[in-house]
Amino acid sequence: MVVATAARAMAAELDDASQSLRSLTVVFAGQVRAGAVEIDVDVLRHGRTMSQCRATVLNPGAEAGTSAIAVFGAPRDGFAFTAIEVPVVPDVDDCPRFGDPPPPGVEFEMWDPWPFWTHLEGAPALGHAPWEEWEPGNDVVANWNRWLDPPRLDDGQLDPLAVVALCDTMPGAVGEFLGSRSREWYGPSADFTVHVLDEMRSEWMLGVNRVRHAGDGYASVSMEMWDMHVAQPTLVAYATQVMFFTTLKE
Repeated sequence: MVVATAARAMAAELDDASQSLRSLTVVFAGQVRAGAVEIDVDVLRHGRTMSQCRATVLNPGAEAGTSAIAVFGAPRDGFAFTAIEVPVVPDVDDCPRFGDPPPPGVEFEMWDPWPFWTHLEGAPALGHAPWEEWEPGNDVVANWNRWLDPPRLDDGQLDPLAVVALCDTMPGAVGEFLGSRSREWYGPSADFTVHVLDEMRSEWMLGVNRVRHAGDGYASVSMEMWDMHVAQPTLVAYATQVMFFTTLKE
Protein backbone atom coordinates (compact mmCIF):
# COMPACT_ATOMS: atom_id res chain seq x y z
CA MET A 1 0.00 0.00 0.00
CA VAL A 2 2.93 2.34 0.69
CA VAL A 3 4.32 1.61 -2.78
CA ALA A 4 0.96 2.36 -4.38
CA THR A 5 0.81 5.63 -2.42
CA ALA A 6 4.25 6.63 -3.73
CA ALA A 7 3.17 5.84 -7.29
CA ARG A 8 -0.01 7.88 -6.90
CA ALA A 9 1.99 10.86 -5.64
CA MET A 10 4.39 10.66 -8.58
CA ALA A 11 1.53 10.48 -11.07
CA ALA A 12 -0.09 13.51 -9.45
CA GLU A 13 3.14 15.51 -9.57
CA LEU A 14 3.76 14.55 -13.21
CA ASP A 15 0.16 15.47 -14.07
CA ASP A 16 0.19 14.05 -17.59
CA ALA A 17 -2.84 11.94 -18.52
CA SER A 18 -1.17 10.79 -21.75
CA GLN A 19 1.53 8.88 -19.82
CA SER A 20 0.67 5.92 -17.59
CA LEU A 21 2.81 3.99 -15.11
CA ARG A 22 5.08 1.52 -16.91
CA SER A 23 7.73 0.51 -14.36
CA LEU A 24 8.31 1.05 -10.65
CA THR A 25 11.34 0.10 -8.54
CA VAL A 26 11.34 0.45 -4.77
CA VAL A 27 13.69 -0.04 -1.82
CA PHE A 28 12.48 -0.22 1.77
CA ALA A 29 15.12 1.74 3.70
CA GLY A 30 12.88 2.27 6.74
CA GLN A 31 9.50 1.11 7.98
CA VAL A 32 6.57 3.37 7.17
CA ARG A 33 4.13 3.05 10.04
CA ALA A 34 0.39 3.70 10.08
CA GLY A 35 -0.51 7.34 10.50
CA ALA A 36 0.67 10.60 8.95
CA VAL A 37 3.27 10.40 6.17
CA GLU A 38 5.32 12.86 4.19
CA ILE A 39 5.88 12.27 0.46
CA ASP A 40 8.76 14.00 -1.31
CA VAL A 41 8.40 13.81 -5.12
CA ASP A 42 10.82 14.89 -7.85
CA VAL A 43 10.07 14.83 -11.57
CA LEU A 44 13.49 13.81 -12.88
CA ARG A 45 12.44 14.40 -16.48
CA HIS A 46 9.10 15.21 -18.12
CA GLY A 47 9.48 14.07 -21.71
CA ARG A 48 7.15 14.17 -24.67
CA THR A 49 6.31 10.43 -24.53
CA MET A 50 8.26 9.15 -21.50
CA SER A 51 9.02 10.59 -18.06
CA GLN A 52 10.84 9.55 -14.89
CA CYS A 53 9.98 10.43 -11.29
CA ARG A 54 11.38 9.77 -7.82
CA ALA A 55 9.51 9.69 -4.50
CA THR A 56 10.17 8.93 -0.84
CA VAL A 57 7.40 8.13 1.64
CA LEU A 58 8.24 8.37 5.33
CA ASN A 59 6.70 9.24 8.68
CA PRO A 60 7.27 12.79 9.93
CA GLY A 61 10.65 13.00 11.65
CA ALA A 62 11.86 9.65 10.30
CA GLU A 63 15.28 9.44 8.65
CA ALA A 64 14.28 6.87 6.03
CA GLY A 65 11.23 5.23 4.51
CA THR A 66 10.18 3.79 1.15
CA SER A 67 12.02 5.25 -1.84
CA ALA A 68 10.80 4.68 -5.41
CA ILE A 69 11.76 5.47 -9.00
CA ALA A 70 9.08 5.19 -11.67
CA VAL A 71 8.85 5.40 -15.44
CA PHE A 72 5.69 6.78 -17.05
CA GLY A 73 5.09 6.50 -20.78
CA ALA A 74 2.58 7.08 -23.56
CA PRO A 75 1.67 4.30 -26.02
CA ARG A 76 4.30 3.77 -28.72
CA ASP A 77 4.63 1.87 -31.98
CA GLY A 78 6.24 -1.54 -31.47
CA PHE A 79 5.69 -5.27 -31.14
CA ALA A 80 3.06 -7.10 -29.06
CA PHE A 81 3.49 -10.62 -27.65
CA THR A 82 3.61 -12.59 -24.40
CA ALA A 83 6.42 -15.15 -24.29
CA ILE A 84 5.40 -16.96 -21.08
CA GLU A 85 2.38 -19.17 -20.51
CA VAL A 86 0.08 -19.17 -17.54
CA PRO A 87 -0.07 -22.53 -15.70
CA VAL A 88 -3.21 -24.62 -15.88
CA VAL A 89 -5.30 -23.89 -12.78
CA PRO A 90 -8.90 -24.57 -11.70
CA ASP A 91 -11.35 -21.74 -12.19
CA VAL A 92 -12.01 -19.60 -9.15
CA ASP A 93 -15.51 -21.07 -8.75
CA ASP A 94 -13.92 -24.49 -8.26
CA CYS A 95 -11.43 -23.35 -5.58
CA PRO A 96 -11.84 -23.07 -1.80
CA ARG A 97 -11.53 -19.68 -0.17
CA PHE A 98 -8.84 -18.44 2.16
CA GLY A 99 -10.32 -18.46 5.63
CA ASP A 100 -12.35 -21.62 5.05
CA PRO A 101 -11.97 -24.01 8.01
CA PRO A 102 -9.76 -27.07 7.59
CA PRO A 103 -11.36 -30.37 6.58
CA PRO A 104 -13.24 -32.31 9.26
CA GLY A 105 -10.90 -34.12 11.63
CA VAL A 106 -7.92 -31.83 10.91
CA GLU A 107 -6.65 -29.85 13.89
CA PHE A 108 -5.23 -26.51 12.84
CA GLU A 109 -5.19 -23.18 14.65
CA MET A 110 -6.65 -20.49 12.39
CA TRP A 111 -5.26 -16.97 12.77
CA ASP A 112 -6.75 -13.56 12.18
CA PRO A 113 -5.63 -12.06 8.86
CA TRP A 114 -3.44 -8.98 8.73
CA PRO A 115 -5.51 -5.83 7.99
CA PHE A 116 -4.40 -5.75 4.32
CA TRP A 117 -6.14 -9.08 3.68
CA THR A 118 -9.46 -7.93 5.16
CA HIS A 119 -9.93 -5.89 1.96
CA LEU A 120 -9.58 -8.94 -0.28
CA GLU A 121 -11.13 -12.30 -1.04
CA GLY A 122 -8.70 -15.01 -2.09
CA ALA A 123 -8.81 -18.56 -3.39
CA PRO A 124 -5.81 -20.91 -3.67
CA ALA A 125 -5.37 -22.42 -7.14
CA LEU A 126 -1.93 -24.12 -6.97
CA GLY A 127 -0.04 -25.16 -3.86
CA HIS A 128 -0.76 -26.72 -0.49
CA ALA A 129 -2.85 -25.65 2.48
CA PRO A 130 -0.85 -25.00 5.66
CA TRP A 131 -2.33 -28.04 7.43
CA GLU A 132 -1.19 -30.42 4.68
CA GLU A 133 2.11 -32.28 4.51
CA TRP A 134 4.13 -32.13 1.29
CA GLU A 135 7.63 -32.72 0.05
CA PRO A 136 9.88 -29.80 -0.96
CA GLY A 137 10.75 -28.94 -4.53
CA ASN A 138 7.75 -27.27 -6.18
CA ASP A 139 8.70 -23.72 -7.17
CA VAL A 140 5.30 -22.22 -8.07
CA VAL A 141 2.02 -21.35 -6.37
CA ALA A 142 -1.01 -19.53 -7.75
CA ASN A 143 -3.89 -17.72 -6.07
CA TRP A 144 -7.03 -15.97 -7.22
CA ASN A 145 -7.67 -12.60 -5.57
CA ARG A 146 -10.24 -9.86 -5.87
CA TRP A 147 -10.74 -6.55 -4.05
CA LEU A 148 -13.95 -6.45 -2.03
CA ASP A 149 -14.38 -2.77 -2.95
CA PRO A 150 -12.53 -2.64 -6.27
CA PRO A 151 -11.19 0.79 -7.29
CA ARG A 152 -12.09 1.18 -10.96
CA LEU A 153 -11.27 3.98 -13.38
CA ASP A 154 -13.86 5.78 -15.47
CA ASP A 155 -13.35 3.37 -18.39
CA GLY A 156 -14.06 0.33 -16.18
CA GLN A 157 -10.56 -1.06 -15.80
CA LEU A 158 -9.19 -1.80 -12.34
CA ASP A 159 -6.91 0.94 -11.07
CA PRO A 160 -3.39 -0.27 -11.99
CA LEU A 161 -2.17 0.57 -8.49
CA ALA A 162 -4.60 -2.02 -7.10
CA VAL A 163 -2.64 -4.56 -9.16
CA VAL A 164 0.69 -3.13 -8.01
CA ALA A 165 -0.31 -3.55 -4.36
CA LEU A 166 -1.19 -7.21 -4.89
CA CYS A 167 2.11 -7.94 -6.69
CA ASP A 168 4.01 -7.55 -3.40
CA THR A 169 2.78 -10.90 -2.04
CA MET A 170 5.60 -13.23 -3.01
CA PRO A 171 6.78 -15.40 -0.07
CA GLY A 172 4.25 -18.16 -0.82
CA ALA A 173 6.38 -19.89 -3.47
CA VAL A 174 9.31 -20.08 -1.03
CA GLY A 175 7.15 -21.86 1.55
CA GLU A 176 5.88 -24.25 -1.10
CA PHE A 177 9.43 -25.04 -2.26
CA LEU A 178 10.70 -25.65 1.29
CA GLY A 179 7.96 -28.18 2.09
CA SER A 180 5.78 -28.64 5.12
CA ARG A 181 8.59 -29.50 7.55
CA SER A 182 10.61 -26.29 7.21
CA ARG A 183 11.23 -24.16 10.29
CA GLU A 184 9.15 -21.02 10.82
CA TRP A 185 10.32 -17.95 8.93
CA TYR A 186 9.14 -14.62 7.59
CA GLY A 187 10.14 -12.90 4.32
CA PRO A 188 10.24 -9.08 4.40
CA SER A 189 11.08 -7.24 1.18
CA ALA A 190 14.53 -5.83 0.48
CA ASP A 191 13.41 -4.37 -2.85
CA PHE A 192 10.42 -4.52 -5.20
CA THR A 193 10.07 -3.94 -8.95
CA VAL A 194 6.86 -4.13 -10.94
CA HIS A 195 6.22 -3.76 -14.68
CA VAL A 196 2.69 -2.64 -15.55
CA LEU A 197 1.92 -4.34 -18.88
CA ASP A 198 -1.80 -4.26 -19.62
CA GLU A 199 -5.27 -3.48 -18.26
CA MET A 200 -7.08 -5.55 -15.65
CA ARG A 201 -10.77 -5.74 -16.54
CA SER A 202 -12.12 -8.78 -14.71
CA GLU A 203 -13.22 -9.09 -11.10
CA TRP A 204 -10.71 -11.81 -10.18
CA MET A 205 -7.00 -11.73 -11.00
CA LEU A 206 -4.70 -14.74 -10.93
CA GLY A 207 -1.33 -14.28 -9.23
CA VAL A 208 1.36 -16.80 -10.24
CA ASN A 209 4.23 -16.73 -7.75
CA ARG A 210 7.62 -18.37 -8.47
CA VAL A 211 10.89 -18.69 -6.53
CA ARG A 212 14.15 -18.69 -8.49
CA HIS A 213 16.99 -18.88 -5.95
CA ALA A 214 17.79 -18.65 -2.25
CA GLY A 215 21.14 -18.21 -0.51
CA ASP A 216 22.98 -16.17 2.15
CA GLY A 217 19.65 -15.51 3.88
CA TYR A 218 17.98 -13.98 0.80
CA ALA A 219 15.65 -15.27 -1.91
CA SER A 220 14.77 -14.11 -5.44
CA VAL A 221 11.05 -14.39 -6.23
CA SER A 222 8.63 -13.19 -8.90
CA MET A 223 4.91 -12.62 -9.45
CA GLU A 224 2.80 -12.66 -12.60
CA MET A 225 -0.66 -11.08 -12.54
CA TRP A 226 -3.08 -12.46 -15.12
CA ASP A 227 -6.55 -11.49 -16.30
CA MET A 228 -8.01 -14.89 -17.13
CA HIS A 229 -11.64 -13.99 -17.73
CA VAL A 230 -11.13 -12.33 -21.11
CA ALA A 231 -10.86 -13.69 -24.67
CA GLN A 232 -7.19 -14.62 -24.16
CA PRO A 233 -5.28 -14.82 -20.86
CA THR A 234 -3.63 -11.41 -20.46
CA LEU A 235 -0.44 -10.76 -18.50
CA VAL A 236 -1.34 -7.57 -16.66
CA ALA A 237 1.81 -7.11 -14.57
CA TYR A 238 5.12 -8.77 -13.75
CA ALA A 239 6.99 -8.17 -10.50
CA THR A 240 10.18 -9.39 -8.89
CA GLN A 241 11.98 -8.81 -5.63
CA VAL A 242 14.68 -9.93 -3.26
CA MET A 243 13.31 -10.91 0.15
CA PHE A 244 15.32 -11.80 3.23
CA PHE A 245 14.71 -14.51 5.81
CA THR A 246 13.95 -13.69 9.41
CA THR A 247 11.67 -14.93 12.18
CA LEU A 248 8.90 -13.17 14.04
CA LYS A 249 11.09 -13.24 17.18
CA GLU A 250 13.93 -11.22 15.58
